[in-house]
Amino acid sequence: MANTTQNLGRVGVIYGGVSAEREVSLNSGAGVHAALLEKGVDAHLFDLGKHSLAELEAQKFDRVFIILHGRYGEDGCIQGALEIMGVPYTGPGVMSSGVAMDKIMTKRLFIEQNIPTPKYVEVHDAEDLQAAVKQLGLPMILKPAHEGSTIGLTKIENAEQLDEALAQATQYDKVLLAEECIVGRELTVAVLGKGAEAQALPIIEIIAPDGNYDFHNKYHSDETQYICPADLPAELSEKIKALCVQAYRTIGCEGWSRVDVMLNHANEPYLLEINTAPGMTSHSLVPMAAKAEGMSYPELCVKILASADLKVGRKG
Repeated sequence: MANTTQNLGRVGVIYGGVSAEREVSLNSGAGVHAALLEKGVDAHLFDLGKHSLAELEAQKFDRVFIILHGRYGEDGCIQGALEIMGVPYTGPGVMSSGVAMDKIMTKRLFIEQNIPTPKYVEVHDAEDLQAAVKQLGLPMILKPAHEGSTIGLTKIENAEQLDEALAQATQYDKVLLAEECIVGRELTVAVLGKGAEAQALPIIEIIAPDGNYDFHNKYHSDETQYICPADLPAELSEKIKALCVQAYRTIGCEGWSRVDVMLNHANEPYLLEINTAPGMTSHSLVPMAAKAEGMSYPELCVKILASADLKVGRKG
């Protein structure tokens, strides 16, 4: 471990927030906080949904563990505030967080770097959605461009679902992403580290009831199965890991993130998106991958915390 818990200082675990993923963040934050305390870290919970940035600054934290999911926590907003305060924080910086939260911008970068990703159409209204159907065909995925945890997502299988899917997604965002539906195996890959040191953890395969890995099956169901490491040929596994590390570096991620992948029936991987503050609940996937690598949940939390840094300039 690069740092001992003694010199990590007074630590804030920023969780909660005001996004559509608040419930998940509250669970994740509670888990991280308990794990850090178990390791002897002077850790304190701070709910950004109930307390202000002024109150955060008054806490005089030496570093913070960002476990906010979704808007204001995973999109560069809190990262920018912490840069101004001069408080080192976990995970990617302002630019990387903002890009990864914007699924359309992520797509553009993936395509520019020849990283395989499903075809997509940017959608603002019903007319755009009809154009997307013509271009991508059905089934098709429709989701908000700036949300996570499958919130507002619909798998559209017939034309009768279009209006409802549009209404569901526009509850959360004005900009939507219509995406080619890749049929096959669902995988996810956690990546830790920075730059040339970034490394992928063992791949996880997700097997959800009826192939539907929605919010319920992600966080509340005991029927969803997780296989870690995924049962893949060694060469294919290394190829997928290498693509995920490439994507992580392309976006400029550091500290930790998780890359979601679909593997079609021809064993061709397609990268979907990058989560820069992944879940850390009892059902979450980064801790599962770390465990397969021999790293306990508390050890993982300390490792991520020890990587906390400022990215723009001043160091803590």
